[in-house]
Amino acid sequence: MAQMDTNTCDGSLVVSKRALVLFFKLVLSVLGITVAALAQIPVNPAIPDNLGVNIHFTDARPGEMEMLASTGLRWIRMDLIWGLTERERGKYDFSAYDRLMASLDKHKMRALMIFNGRNSLYDNGEFPHTDEAREAFARWAVAAARRYRGKGVLWEMWNEPNVKRKTSPSVEAYTKLALAVGKALQEAVPKEIYVGPATSLIDMPYLEACFKAGLLRYWSAVTVHPYRFQDPETVIPEYEELRALIAKYAPKGKVIPIIQGEWGWASMYSKETLLGWARMREGMNDELQGELLARQWLINIACGIPLSIWYDWHDDGPNPRNPEHNCGLVRYPYHEGQNPVYTPKPAYWAARTLTEVLKGYRFEKTLSAGRPGDYVLAFRKQRTTRLVAWTVASPGAISIPVEKGPCLVVGHKGESKGTLPVADGKVSLQLTSAPQYLVCGSAQNPAVVTN
Repeated sequence: MAQMDTNTCDGSLVVSKRALVLFFKLVLSVLGITVAALAQIPVNPAIPDNLGVNIHFTDARPGEMEMLASTGLRWIRMDLIWGLTERERGKYDFSAYDRLMASLDKHKMRALMIFNGRNSLYDNGEFPHTDEAREAFARWAVAAARRYRGKGVLWEMWNEPNVKRKTSPSVEAYTKLALAVGKALQEAVPKEIYVGPATSLIDMPYLEACFKAGLLRYWSAVTVHPYRFQDPETVIPEYEELRALIAKYAPKGKVIPIIQGEWGWASMYSKETLLGWARMREGMNDELQGELLARQWLINIACGIPLSIWYDWHDDGPNPRNPEHNCGLVRYPYHEGQNPVYTPKPAYWAARTLTEVLKGYRFEKTLSAGRPGDYVLAFRKQRTTRLVAWTVASPGAISIPVEKGPCLVVGHKGESKGTLPVADGKVSLQLTSAPQYLVCGSAQNPAVVTN
């Protein structure tokens, strides 16, 4: 049986999210500190203001932004490339990004922009490692932040600098550049939000090196890419360990959340490319990718992650055996003049269903399920509660307390799965590995069924 008495992503504490926030605000008020002064990243934002997707374009094809916006997602993550926007020393051309930002504004979306890329004008095109190149990179970063000041952009420092490649910077080189950028942004545009380091995986030694260097003085959030072969739920203890590490090095009184800046699974499996490629897992297919997307986002939200970004928007190529060509919410071929312009994958419907069923809802608590491996999450909007449930154990029925009934069951891809009666204040739901949404009471809305 499930009971409404816990909060954390693993159901280990008997306290609600609302109580934690109220207690946190009370402590800060005693100290004379406001939440706004400490954290520029919202605490427990309403869905879908905490969800997004990686893209690889500045100019969308006709119909593409409309289809992307139809998912309900509010964020994109995109590289801002130094070498493409400063082709002559000290002269910047952000016109391509102007077009992207205008398109995002039109569709009420925000951007996480990555300060990224080398520049052949400095240090022979290598990672900036001299004072001259670091200062040039920082000036370029400030120019971009000034241009888009006030648009709610999150400015991220590089992408996966910890990946072991011949061209990768040392952690010392990275932290020197990140500090130079942080100081320049703080002086020129102090209200803009600076985050990092976008590590591949949750690389604790690398992250600690960044924190020791003093980067938490400048970063408003720590960004990580928790790719893994295992279930998304296995990220929970890593988030807890990272939070403890942040608390150890954060400036006194500064709230620094974790952002999941990139994470996804390829919808295929191939032994030839398995080694070292953490976006695959054995048995992967289109259907399982859709299940994992919903579980990944739900677990992140339950763990207090204020922004989760899926990799990727569309498949990056047509090769069915290339993992990079199979990470998208939609397939690679573009269908000019058609609606939709891309073929949706199950992950697209999983994303759209989550944002529609839980639109405007905030995570409230985790219900304590009767079996290990069962997950039941409660989301609340004003006086209305909606539930989501799944299991990583074997399929089985559990009893879930509800405030009122009957309960419409919506599958993770938006399919109606019928209505459950309420007996003695509970419903009996057959759990599977795919999340199911419970929309209970007279306010249930069949329009949430999207697929």
